Amino acid sequence: MPTTPFDSTLERREADLLGIWAFLVTEVLFFGPLFFGYVHGRLTHPEAFTAGSHHMHVVLGTLNTAILMTSSLTMALGVAAARGGRKSLRTWLVLTALLGLAFLGIKASEYWMESSEVAQASGAELTFYFLYFAMTGLHAVHLTIGIGIVAWLWRHASRYGAAYHSPVEVTGIYWHFVDVVWVFLYPMFYLLQRYSA
Repeated sequence: MPTTPFDSTLERREADLLGIWAFLVTEVLFFGPLFFGYVHGRLTHPEAFTAGSHHMHVVLGTLNTAILMTSSLTMALGVAAARGGRKSLRTWLVLTALLGLAFLGIKASEYWMESSEVAQASGAELTFYFLYFAMTGLHAVHLTIGIGIVAWLWRHASRYGAAYHSPVEVTGIYWHFVDVVWVFLYPMFYLLQRYSA
């Protein structure tokens, strides 16, 4: 009997992992120009970027960072539960999604509060706000997609266990990537200008 590619669970897992890492390379290239724009703007207009940073809500940004780091933990625990075939997978997925939703809710309230600041900004400070909304907005889109995937995994959690869990593992890698992007965005917009000389 002829075999086809990905007949074994190991082959499917290896293909899934290769696929997600290739996808994340394209995501780095996607975010790259925005990071370059930020560095260029900060070097050419440091005063405007400092002024913009002083209007950021650092307490909310810090709270959101803590929420996202906690969601990384719950996602990792979900992956571990899937690998071990434990029923706690659904619980960890729900917690991960809820933390993601909490992050988005706080970020939406930040956007609403910052809209008045943008209306008063001018010149290079507008560049700061453009980059802030573009980069954090793009991050929020990626997080929203991640929440949708986690919800789908929750619905189909009974399919995953010790024998087959690569969809959960791949989603975990994607979720951690989104969190790592925020780890860069948080100091860039909330801390570096605020506390630099």
